[in-house]
Amino acid sequence: MPLALILSSYVAGSRVGGMAQALALEPFGVDPVLAPTVLFGRHPGWGPPGGGAVEAATFEGMLQGIEANGLYGLADLVVTGYFASAAQVEIAAHAIDAVRAAPRGNAATPGPLVVVDPIMGDDHGGLYVKPEVAEAIERLLVPRADWLTPNTWELARLSGRPAGEAAEALAAARAMSRPMLVTSVSAPDGRIGLLLADAAEAVLFSHARIEHAPHGTGDLVAAVFAAGLVEGDAPAAAERAARAAAMMVEAAHAWGAPELPIVALSGRLTRPDADVSRTRAD
Repeated sequence: MPLALILSSYVAGSRVGGMAQALALEPFGVDPVLAPTVLFGRHPGWGPPGGGAVEAATFEGMLQGIEANGLYGLADLVVTGYFASAAQVEIAAHAIDAVRAAPRGNAATPGPLVVVDPIMGDDHGGLYVKPEVAEAIERLLVPRADWLTPNTWELARLSGRPAGEAAEALAAARAMSRPMLVTSVSAPDGRIGLLLADAAEAVLFSHARIEHAPHGTGDLVAAVFAAGLVEGDAPAAAERAARAAAMMVEAAHAWGAPELPIVALSGRLTRPDADVSRTRAD
């Protein structure tokens, strides 16, 4: 069974961050191991979240326990997300190196894939992590990533180029020379989508835009995409991630759900049926 080490937030009452990713990975048969960077009661978008950041020493101690139990050598995925401090980012970087160096033993795959969601901000609120956290992510995690999953705002910050439209996002991604799946890309006819860009190809997966989507779609996309990467087909993984995100948002609106209904739709995550268009972007 594949195993994923998730380094991100734990938010008890909202389907966001590492907890949401753990729930999303289970239908794919990926065993999640979550080392939380914060312990919140709800997403800060709802108001004061409750709880607080995990101390760097505690975060490092959790990872030491995970490593001591032999799980680094079994990790097929490392997925990084939200960090509360630059010290946490540095610890995460060392953990990635240790996972890559660990003997594989009975691991499901020959080596781990590292998926970095460089969570820094978005078009609505700009930078919402501390500047030193954003700097540490760019300096320590981006170079260690096999795949990046930024939104367009984050891609623009990392690349120093505009990235809102598909053509802009592709140029920015190619300038960074990093394989990535870019979220929240503006598509023709008012649609929104994901842009898969690597050295071999560029594909835009778009669907109808639904306003006021629940928090957590980027976390969901990163998890579903990462699960697909274990299967070895990045374009198929990206298309499934786009369909899963669209399916979740459509269901949330239809049901009046304030959060993504990840558990309710878990049986459909591996074969999401939302309408998604696939077009070449280069």
